[in-house]
Amino acid sequence: MEIRAISWKQTIPLRQSVLWPNEPPEYCHVKGDLDASHFGVFIDGLLICVASIYLTSNSARLRKFATDTRYQNQGIGSKMLEHIIQTLRNNCIEIFWCDARESAIPFYERFGMQASSERFYKADVPYYKMEVILYQKNST
Repeated sequence: MEIRAISWKQTIPLRQSVLWPNEPPEYCHVKGDLDASHFGVFIDGLLICVASIYLTSNSARLRKFATDTRYQNQGIGSKMLEHIIQTLRNNCIEIFWCDARESAIPFYERFGMQASSERFYKADVPYYKMEVILYQKNST
């Protein structure tokens, strides 16, 4: 298994097949993709997991985190998230957050993330904003 930076265009097929299988590829584009950081997990040269990170001045937002259904529940997403969190810490990013489906809250809690909003809905699916502080600047 290898985790490395990829282009936004490389994320689209997996985003579509996992997150929006009934939508066209164009539906899977996200505003900010051109400026975001994108990561992929490869096994034997096959891209099996993608995640995109959208940076602002002191925070990073995880979006469009998708693992090929044939490789889910094998710890691959956890390895990806560990890699992303370490990369963000190395770059002194203060806050890491995402909009998490309610069903995924236990997964994100394993990485120290906590719900920081009330429940909200996207297309009838319940979500919570989850976040974790990764780095605190010294206040001197």
